[in-house]
Amino acid sequence: MANDVGTNWAGNLAYGATVLHEPSSVEEVRRMVATASSIRALGSRHSFNTIADGTSELLSTAALTGPVTINRDRSTVTVGAGIRYGELARELERAGFALANLASLPHISVGGAVATGTHGSGNRNRSLAAAVVGLELVTGSGDLIAFDAGNPDLAGAVINLGALGVVTSLELEIEPAFEVEQTVFEQLPLDALTTNFDGVTGAAYSVSVFTTWRNPDAADSVWVKRRPDRDVPLAHTLFGAVRATEERHPLPGLPAIGCTPQLGAAGPWYNRLPHFKLDFTPSNGVELQSEYLVPRQHAVDAILAVRELSAEIAPLLQVNEIRTVAADELWLSSSYGTDAVGLHFTWVQDQPAVEAFLPTLEAALEPFAARPHWGKLFTLGAHDLDRLYPRLEDFRLLVKRMDPDGVFDNPFTAEVLGR
Repeated sequence: MANDVGTNWAGNLAYGATVLHEPSSVEEVRRMVATASSIRALGSRHSFNTIADGTSELLSTAALTGPVTINRDRSTVTVGAGIRYGELARELERAGFALANLASLPHISVGGAVATGTHGSGNRNRSLAAAVVGLELVTGSGDLIAFDAGNPDLAGAVINLGALGVVTSLELEIEPAFEVEQTVFEQLPLDALTTNFDGVTGAAYSVSVFTTWRNPDAADSVWVKRRPDRDVPLAHTLFGAVRATEERHPLPGLPAIGCTPQLGAAGPWYNRLPHFKLDFTPSNGVELQSEYLVPRQHAVDAILAVRELSAEIAPLLQVNEIRTVAADELWLSSSYGTDAVGLHFTWVQDQPAVEAFLPTLEAALEPFAARPHWGKLFTLGAHDLDRLYPRLEDFRLLVKRMDPDGVFDNPFTAEVLGR
């Protein structure tokens, strides 16, 4: 089936492909790919750049959602690539299981989030992609192939930028379901953050710091997500920040109706780890996003470098989220080989102004080996990416072997891979 292609989630990008396929089975995917000379997979459209775009055909994975199959002996779940994290989480909760972490939005698809290296927050929590222990994908010839934990190329195939094929299913690690308490603290002095960075980010299972940089001396809020089964109780204050007495939105002044419950009330993991509820769509069409991840040892210096640009950043910014990610061994992970700190920028939707400023921001972060999130706006080129991702050349070789005819190429991967 072919339909109009339309735009991405934020509306800042009209897809250049002319045909959109919407298969509902793996066999349909195989037939569509086998007859295409150029095709790209499209997930939940939450990328802000052209990573998912194509020059001819796009294939939506939205209907490839199941079945959700739990293997209790292996503590894994196998899912269709198109299922959204919020929908998967509810299925897992009903069965008494959980994922270790979730991103800010539960609306994103598993396949798309994994392919771009999306993550949540927590000193000991790895990226969402690091939960993958196996996957299946359709190659340019229409063949269905599997990567499992015994395959040495799995670490290169997980975060794949859509360049290896159309991922149809993934197997993820799971654990017993758990509860989380979410508490928001307000007005954290920036000096307290930089002096006590490990203490702030280690206050609980998952911690996010939000600032608009309108006041360069204080962060607006700290969202602390505590596991009662693991974390010590929270004090009334957090390094000078004070508990909020009402539920908050990450953007100061906005109503919290779409946000997950706060005020320290315990609830299921899937309804606390994301910032937003699945039943609400926050910020749709009114934002742009960039994110840069620096090795943890550079976190404080990188934050101070951003602070130096606060007068330029503030007019373009809705909010800056600072969060931590544990190291993994996935080739194209922004936390490959190092614990990392993400500097996530939610911009106003003025793309010319944002893109004009990004080189200045990237130059300020260059001394700290800042890796860009693959699905966000950035201007770094292939030379920079080779320096930042030590396994990028290995990934190029994997792409040449898996897709010798360039069926899954697009301008974005051509820039990254030099194809």
